Amino acid sequence: MSVLVAFSVTPLGAGPEVGALVAEAVRVVRASGLPNRTDAMFTTVEGETWDEAMAVVRAAVEAVHAKSPRTSTVIKVDWRDGVTGALDAKVAAVERHLAAEPSS
Repeated sequence: MSVLVAFSVTPLGAGPEVGALVAEAVRVVRASGLPNRTDAMFTTVEGETWDEAMAVVRAAVEAVHAKSPRTSTVIKVDWRDGVTGALDAKVAAVERHLAAEPSS
């Protein structure tokens, strides 16, 4: 099974610059050893089980909340049996289509 969890955690009430606090969440994700990717809007983590992936997300949110009086979190989950490596495979599939001749 593969569980992809894309999440965004936003510190509230911590001032206008939140990059350092968001970096705390990304540190937790990277330290987990699970496949992950961070972009401008979300961090995505891939686990073998729901519990494994969500434990990392929870720890990341808790790391931010420890330094902020309030947090807001958005989570999107793609849970699919029989799949591994979805974090890279989904992006690779789109790239293959982009590289192909456009259809008319």
